[in-house]
Amino acid sequence: MKQIETIIPLAGIALPAAVSVPNGAKGLVLFAHGSGSSRHSPRNRHVADVLNRGAIGTILIDLLTEEEEAVDVRPGEFRFDIPRLGRRLVEITDWIGLQPELKTLGLGYFGASTGAAAALVAAAQRPGIVQAVVSRGGRPDLAGSSLKRVLAPTLLIVGGDDSGVLDLNYSAMAQLPEHTEHRLEIVHGASHLFEEPGALDRVADLARDWFRKHLGSR
Repeated sequence: MKQIETIIPLAGIALPAAVSVPNGAKGLVLFAHGSGSSRHSPRNRHVADVLNRGAIGTILIDLLTEEEEAVDVRPGEFRFDIPRLGRRLVEITDWIGLQPELKTLGLGYFGASTGAAAALVAAAQRPGIVQAVVSRGGRPDLAGSSLKRVLAPTLLIVGGDDSGVLDLNYSAMAQLPEHTEHRLEIVHGASHLFEEPGALDRVADLARDWFRKHLGSR
C-alpha cells in the first residue's frame, strides 16, 4: 500500500493531507471531519484503516488552515461555514482529478458531524464525479437546498442514543431525491461519537460495504 503525507494546493491556501492507496484499490474516499476534529482523529483513522483493508484508498485532510483553526477555537465561524468547507472539498476533488495515480479511482466522501453537510454540498456540485457519500453522526440538514441535488448514493449512520441528530437525519433523508439510493442506518446503543464497544467497528463495516458496492473506475 502506498502511503504519503502531502500538501494539496487550493485557491490561496495549502492543506496538509494523508493519502493511502492500497494495491488494486477499488476506489478512493475523501474524508471531511467535523468541527473540533482533524485529520489525526482516531475515529476517522480507524474507519480509514478498515477501508484500506477493504481495498479502498483514503485521503484524510484538514479543511481549515492552522491559522483558521487558531482563530476559530471559540467562535466556530469557520467550522460551521458549510459553503466554505463545501467549496474546499470541491477544489480537492478537482485536484484529485489531475493526479495520474488517483483520477481513475471512483470517488466517495465520508463526512462526520458538520463535515457530512460539506460532503453533501460538494457532492451536489460534482454529480458526475462523486459516486457515494457516507455520513457518520452527521448534520446533513446543514446542507440545506443542496440535499435535493445529491445524486450519489448516500448512507446516513447515526447512533441510536443520539436522538437529536437522529431526528435531523430523518428530516434530511426526506429531502434527498426519491430516485437516488439512500439509507439511514441506526447503530443501536451508540451515542454521538460511537465510543461504545463495537460501535465504531459497525460504522466502519457499514461504510466499507457501501463504498465497495458503489465505487468503480472512472
